[in-house]
Amino acid sequence: MERSWTDESWMQEDGAPTIKAVLFDLDGTLLDHESAATTALAQACGLGRDDPALPELLQVWRELEGSVFDRFLAGELTFTEQRRVRVAALARHRGLGSWTDEQTDAWFTGYLQDYEAGWRAYDDAAEIVDWLVARGLKLGVVTNGQGDQQRRKLTAIGWDTLTDVVLVSGEVGVSKPDPAIFVQACQQLDLPAERVLCVGDRLDLDATAARDAGLAGVWLDRAGRGGGTGSGVPVIRGLGELPDLMLLRPPSRWPPPMTRPGR
Repeated sequence: MERSWTDESWMQEDGAPTIKAVLFDLDGTLLDHESAATTALAQACGLGRDDPALPELLQVWRELEGSVFDRFLAGELTFTEQRRVRVAALARHRGLGSWTDEQTDAWFTGYLQDYEAGWRAYDDAAEIVDWLVARGLKLGVVTNGQGDQQRRKLTAIGWDTLTDVVLVSGEVGVSKPDPAIFVQACQQLDLPAERVLCVGDRLDLDATAARDAGLAGVWLDRAGRGGGTGSGVPVIRGLGELPDLMLLRPPSRWPPPMTRPGR
C-alpha cells in the first residue's frame, strides 16, 4: 500500500473518532467466494482443480455470474431464474445443447452443495474485526444478493453475531451501487455518512459507490487488478492493510476523483 501522506491519525479528531463504523461487502471481501465457486464448478463439471479446461470454464462462469446476476438485481429475473439462465448458458457453451429447467435445477443442486461446503472467511477478516472492535468501532455488512443465502454465509464464517447492521439487497429492495442502500446502513448505525467507511472488492459497486453516497470508500483489490487510478478512493490488497490506511491517510487527504462527464 502506498503511503504518500504524513503520519496523522484520522481515527481521532479533537479527541473523538472521525470514523466510527466500518461497512464491509461480503463475497470477495469477507468470504472467499472465488475459491468456493472454483471447487464447486470443477466438481459439477467432473473436472479436477488442475484440469487445463477449468480456467476457461471459470471465466465463462464468472462472466455469466456478473451479467445474469445484474439482471436479478434489476428485477428482470427471479433468484431461481437467474440460476437457470446461467446454467443453461454454460451448458450451451460446453456443447451440451439446450437444457430444460429440470436439468438446470439438478445441476445447480449439486453445484450449490459443493459451493456451500466451501464457504470460508479470508484469514484477514478475523484479524480486522478484532482490531476494529478493540477500538470501539461499529461493524456492518452491505451485500447484494438473496437474503437467506447471504445471511447463511455470514453464519458460516462467524460474522452473524459480530455486526451491528446487515443490509442485503434482496431484503431492502435496493442494491449497490444505489446510494440508498448506503444511506440506509448509516441510518441504522445512527451515524452521518462522513463517519462511516465502506470497504469492498468491487471498485464500482463498493468503493466509489460508497464515496458518492458520502461515505469514505476503500477498494479491496485482492487480485491486484489495478485500474483504480483517478477514482478518488484508496486501494488496499488485503484487509490487513486497513489499519495502516486508517491511521496514516485521513479521508480529507485522499485524492479527489477525476472529473467525470455529467458530474
